[in-house]
Formats: sequence, structure tokens, C-alpha cells
Amino acid sequence: MSDEKKTNSGYRLDDPAIVRGLTQSRFTRRNVLGAGAMGMAAMALPRFARAASPAPLSGQWADWWKKQKPTKELVFANWPYYIDVTDKGDHPSLDAFTKKTGIKVKYLEVIQDNASFYAKIAPVLKAGQSIGNDIIVITNGWLLTEILMQDFAVPLWQEKVPNFFKNASPSVINPAYDPGNKHTMTWQSGITGIAYNPKLTGREITSFDDLWDPKFAGHVGMMSDLYELGSAAMLKLGIEPTKSTPDDWKKAAAALKEQKDKGIVRQYYDQSYITALENGDTWISQAWSGDVFQAHAKGFKDLKFIVPEQGGMIWHDNMLIPKGAANPLSALEWMNYYYTPEAAGTIEDYVNYICPVPSAQAYIKDVIKDAAVADSPLVFPSQEMLSKVHDFYVFKSYDDNKAWTDTFGPIVQG
Repeated sequence: MSDEKKTNSGYRLDDPAIVRGLTQSRFTRRNVLGAGAMGMAAMALPRFARAASPAPLSGQWADWWKKQKPTKELVFANWPYYIDVTDKGDHPSLDAFTKKTGIKVKYLEVIQDNASFYAKIAPVLKAGQSIGNDIIVITNGWLLTEILMQDFAVPLWQEKVPNFFKNASPSVINPAYDPGNKHTMTWQSGITGIAYNPKLTGREITSFDDLWDPKFAGHVGMMSDLYELGSAAMLKLGIEPTKSTPDDWKKAAAALKEQKDKGIVRQYYDQSYITALENGDTWISQAWSGDVFQAHAKGFKDLKFIVPEQGGMIWHDNMLIPKGAANPLSALEWMNYYYTPEAAGTIEDYVNYICPVPSAQAYIKDVIKDAAVADSPLVFPSQEMLSKVHDFYVFKSYDDNKAWTDTFGPIVQG
């Protein structure tokens, strides 16, 4: 990327390649998370270690998988606007999968947010009954942790998904929220940073410190999502969120209280933060990258998005097989197929989040011939960009999660 497109603060949304690397608003995933978006250990490149080979199953689950019979059906529950689709409503990637395997896919866009979906499925799974889905997609966070702690997910037969270990980005292998990818495989990822209007700020933005600048008093937007809010404050203070302690949370809360008491914050926003930016009510705000893309599509071209010099936050949406799935072998077939350059590339060229299959980049560029997506650092981040982002704290228990919400909740509620 040229020096004109890149600053020492990160990557800017005025680069057309970055604009193509953003996508539909993450409204349904982020504004009603409730239990938050926590996850892996810090996304520093040295910690990325590719697993040498799939881990063999043992005991009851090895026996369980060997008893499963192949089927020609798959029920896939996902979020809206999260897979390739034609003007006729067809999904080329699913059609290609069916042609290759003979497995017909019933694709359901039924997950509007993690919290409500979990509330719907948890009682059913707790009763030992099937929720009717073979694959579901859940954001890394306390609710995913709850699913794993409650033993609601089927351990993956990793020998049946060799493409994951062959093609997956090191950034999605062996996450702290699911060590060894025992139960999950990443579907897509995304970044949280800062959006601003330079015509109103009067200067370029580079740092989380800018969200505390008195010059912007009354025109700063902060997120009401407690996990995004607390994480941003810790990054400002130089605290690594994934290694933070309750004492660190208190320090971050104190910084947020000072920001609030000085009248710098206009409001703690849900998804409506992007409207405030568009209207000029706020000049600078915490932001999700896809929302700024949508704002550009609506004509608000002045807004820019950056990964601050202290870094941004990254989230991961994950595929898993719920207990009671009627077609678990078909689910493994899809997971393995998805981690090919052809499937991931076809989907990525439509979705434009961070792709978990780096080799899909060449497929998009050379076969689909969409260089704008292939060259986007927010679809295929460089090592430099990945070194700037952090993952959310992994909660160890309900009480641990409650301590966080009790610390940061009064900032938003008071």
C-alpha cells in the first residue's frame, strides 16, 4: 500500500481497496450481543502456531462418530447477508457443494443476534433435544463459552476436515476460546476501530487518545456494548485486554468515567452511532468497519475508518455442530469444503469480511478476477495489520463475566 494510503495510525477508509473490504452492517451481531464478544488471546503474530495435524478423537465420541450414517441433507443456520447470493436468490457456493457431494442444503438466515438465538436453543439443548440445525454460527464470546461449558456442541471429527488444517489462516487455528479447534471452525472475522469525519474534527485521527480529546467535547460517540467499551479504554491505557485483571478493568473504568465527567462523550450508542456520525451529531466514534462501508454506500463519503495506533479489536464468528444434529457427517463435509480456496473465495467475494482461507485471495484475483476484493487489507490483512489488532478477554466463569459487567455497566447506565 502506498504511503498516501497508509498512515502511522493504521489503515484508512479512503483507500478504495479497504472500502471493498468492508461489508453490510454488523448490526445483528454486535448491538444485541448481551454477553459480549470475548475470545482469543492477543492476536500477536508470534503466538500463531499451525497445528501439525488433526487431533484424533478418543473414547465415546470416536465411537459416536463411527456410528453415524452418511445422509444427503444439511440444515445450516446462519446470519442474514452472510453468504454469496445471486439476484435470483441462489447461493452458488451451496449449489457447487451439492453438485460435488450430492448433499442438499437447507440454508436458514435465522440468527438475528447471539443472545436471542442462544435463549431460543439453550432450553432445547439442555433437555437433550435437537434444535433442528446441523451447523450454527456463533460469535466468540461468553455465549459461545456457555455453549461449550454446557456441553452443547459435538466435538469435531478433525480427520474429516483436512482442508482446515491445510488452508486455514494461522489466526483462526487454536483459539483460546476453543483450544485445538475441538468444537469450532471460524466462518468470518471483523475489526472494531474508530470512524470520524475530518471536516468536523479538523485533523486526521490516529489514536484512542483522540476519543478523550476535550476539543471534541460533546461530539464523541462511545459504544454501549460493555466489552467493546472496556476494551477500548484498556487499549488507550496500554493494557492488553486478553491479559487484563479486575484491577485493570477498574483503571479502564476510571478513565471512562473521567471522559464522561468532562462532558466529552455525547452518548453511549448501540447501532445508532453510525446515524450520529452521518448526521454530524458526533465527529468521532468507536465504530465497526462494515457500518462505515454502508455509510459510504448511502453517500456519506466523508467518513473515514482507522485501526488506531494502539490497535483495534477483532471478533470471530464460528461454525459448530450442536448436539442432536441429524446430519453431522454432512456438516463435516461442508466445513471441509468451505476451507477450500474455491468455496471460501466464492463466498468472500460477496461477504467481504476477513477471510479465514488466505489461499482464497489468489482464487478471487485470478479466477473471479476481482482484484479490489483480493487486494483489500480488510479481507486479507497483512501481517502488519494483524499485528495491530487484539482479541477480547476470555471469561473464565459466570462470576468473571459478571465482574466485568459490574465494573463497566455503571459508566453506560449512570
